[in-house]
Amino acid sequence: MDFTFTEEQQAAVEAARAVFSDVAPDRTPSPALTPGAVAEDIDRQLWNELARTDLLGLTLSPAHGGVGLDPIALCLVLRESAKVLARIPLLESCAVATAVQRYGGSTLAAELLPRAGRGELILTVGANGRSGHDPAELAVTARPYGENEENGKSAENGASAEHSGWVLDGVQSGVPWAQAADWIAVPAHTAGGRPVLALLPRTRDGVTLADQVSTSGERLAEVRLDGARVAAHELIDAPGCWEWLRSLLTTGTCALALGLGERVLAMTAEYTGKREQFGFPVATFQAVAVQAADRYIDLRAMEATLWQAAWRISSDAGGPLPTAADVAVAKIWASDGVRRVVQTAQHLHGGFGADTDYPLHRFHAWAKQIELSLGPAAAHEEALGDLLAAHPLG
Repeated sequence: MDFTFTEEQQAAVEAARAVFSDVAPDRTPSPALTPGAVAEDIDRQLWNELARTDLLGLTLSPAHGGVGLDPIALCLVLRESAKVLARIPLLESCAVATAVQRYGGSTLAAELLPRAGRGELILTVGANGRSGHDPAELAVTARPYGENEENGKSAENGASAEHSGWVLDGVQSGVPWAQAADWIAVPAHTAGGRPVLALLPRTRDGVTLADQVSTSGERLAEVRLDGARVAAHELIDAPGCWEWLRSLLTTGTCALALGLGERVLAMTAEYTGKREQFGFPVATFQAVAVQAADRYIDLRAMEATLWQAAWRISSDAGGPLPTAADVAVAKIWASDGVRRVVQTAQHLHGGFGADTDYPLHRFHAWAKQIELSLGPAAAHEEALGDLLAAHPLG
């Protein structure tokens, strides 16, 4: 495999590092000391700076005012954002915008994408369904409405539905940054079981938000849809749209896990290099060095599987297994790997790691939230096994 990044991708990383260099992980109150959410809003100052440096339009085409790079570049920037616990919907907004560009119609793209790239419009997506365990598209139903609906003559693919729009009913739980978002992407299913993706403003009639709080202390929302209407052009029914967006969201979360883990291991190396026992830095002790080395191996495995999944999503390259298999492998390593990294860091820091004046506990909370978002590695191993059974190798 060749994981060499292009000059444009490397330039995006350098731009991101410059922006994130001024971000301190302890800008907000500690989640360990704060009942409820640590803040009411996203980091608007950082969001505006990302817009100014064109990083919000990274994956959008120049026709929409973007840079024209691929999801790999987005994952590179997400990796840098996690190192400072950036409190912004970078993954959600960019992923939804990219899906709209790839699968949506020209009217929806023209309405959303230029403003999203300039940071004037924030997008988010409900990907957890009602409970986080079942497919998100099953939590919301989409039915057409039109002139003949009252007479029971409206058909799923009929002309009236095509020109009039759709009605959404259901719940999406744990929607990130929903209170700060302008538009929310909602996966749903039609009467025929077909997955679709609807986009609608947060303030539209029939949409209500109830506050939830993540393990990391960030605001989430339960988004309830009660007869919420979307116009025909606001619903994307192109085959593969929701599956592709879900894969990008998952792979982006793996990129966040990698960046966070790298920062935590660097903090651990710095601490153990300075902390002395018996007149020697504890980093020189074999038991400490072996644990740190194991976590370094975890990070390199997380990195390799991340870029493999991001490459499959970006290139649409074929393979012996579907792209979902590469995403499953990335999730297996990211979910278990980020947990092992922060647990080892806490152990090697001793009591200092639990000090709320030191930022490590914040990274631990974010890592736990990422782990919960990705789900248990055992579930992904089972999904990978099903894919292997359906696509025998050799």
